[in-house]
Amino acid sequence: MNRTHHYWALVPAAGVGRRMGADIPKQYLPLHGRPVIEHTLERLLGHPRIRRVLVALSPDDRWWPDTACANHPDVVRVEGGAQRCDSVLNALRHLSEFAPDHDWVLVHDAARPCLRTGDLDRLIGRLADHPVGGLLGMPVRDTMKRADKSGRIVETVCREGLWHAFTPQMFRLGPLRAALSDALERGKRVTDEATAMELAGHSPLLVEGAPDNIKITRPEDLPLAGFYLSRRS
Repeated sequence: MNRTHHYWALVPAAGVGRRMGADIPKQYLPLHGRPVIEHTLERLLGHPRIRRVLVALSPDDRWWPDTACANHPDVVRVEGGAQRCDSVLNALRHLSEFAPDHDWVLVHDAARPCLRTGDLDRLIGRLADHPVGGLLGMPVRDTMKRADKSGRIVETVCREGLWHAFTPQMFRLGPLRAALSDALERGKRVTDEATAMELAGHSPLLVEGAPDNIKITRPEDLPLAGFYLSRRS
């Protein structure tokens, strides 16, 4: 039986981004005259298939009310948690109050402002009828090394079959909520949604995306994101 399903986006944005060394959380740093998170949300809100965007924020976030998206009719603020997985699960539980379990959820990092519309189209198109879901990524191109705690090489890792995991990561609401809940109950503080689905016995699909879908993590990433956005416009 065919069932109508909808697409929702979820942006965990309760972190502070300590590696940036900034006075404010990295999602509020200025990028082309606007906070990083505004660029990120613009990409999601501008896609015709996405009905609404849930943003998981820290309860004491004082920067969000000053953003252009704070009062957007299709943006819903929810309470974030101590870690990414807590924020995502909180938002999924909120979404479950008005969306059915078979709807699709696209979880996207707040600090990935360079997401391409074409990549969103490709992800949604490839996964629309997939039994599990999946994520954007890119095959590893460089030689990979495993190191010990002192930085010495332990081994060279074969890069065949290795991918960089990006976001959005797209899964159905019910299975993702169950997978994350189960992972946390088992003490697994997963760093992305695909890991939770893997722990639940699923095999998400990797969909190749553009390499400029970078995550702003360190100070040098901010001007690089600015360069990518300038080149695109």
